[in-house]
Amino acid sequence: MQNTVQHVRILEAQGFYDMKISLKAHDVPLTLAAYRLMSEKVDYPLHLGITEAGTAHTGVIKSAVGIGALLAEGIGDTIRISLTGDPVVEVRVANEILKSLGLKEYGPTLVACPTCGRTSIDLPAIAAEVEKKLAGITEPIEVAVMGCVVNGPGEARGADVGIAGGKGEGLVFRKGEIIRKVPESELVNELFKEIDQILEERKNK
Repeated sequence: MQNTVQHVRILEAQGFYDMKISLKAHDVPLTLAAYRLMSEKVDYPLHLGITEAGTAHTGVIKSAVGIGALLAEGIGDTIRISLTGDPVVEVRVANEILKSLGLKEYGPTLVACPTCGRTSIDLPAIAAEVEKKLAGITEPIEVAVMGCVVNGPGEARGADVGIAGGKGEGLVFRKGEIIRKVPESELVNELFKEIDQILEERKNK
């Protein structure tokens, strides 16, 4: 950290100010401390990242915690997700971090409740299927997959569209308002009919 500041001052002394600073480390607390200190000492753009974070299984968590915490504090100008594996995943994770903080509007946001005693559908499987099908959409839209018809539509009333499961059937709703009841086997198909309709309505506005 101190060496980095010294290097910055050397460059400034030579009249060079066109720089961006990166202090990435694989240790999350160390990275947080370094960027916080640097943001107090200089006014140059900061490039955030948790380097060598590991595989997607653990690296996503480390990246989200480290980069997300700094961005939430207003620290950072560019980011890089570093995961062992397909770099396409790195881009997806970066988009999700930015979306979760309201810093970028891109693609769908999936809202899904945890399972509880009121859940009577295969919620994990349905949520996974919806998430997979949403991957092909680039337009911003909030989609809810809720486990029960008792609280589901109300709890997810902020979502553009959603489904809520019952016993062998479920509800399709928009902005918390119930549209229709359908068999459980048709929930995902009916949900995507509504998604397609919403996206088409937006195009025609």
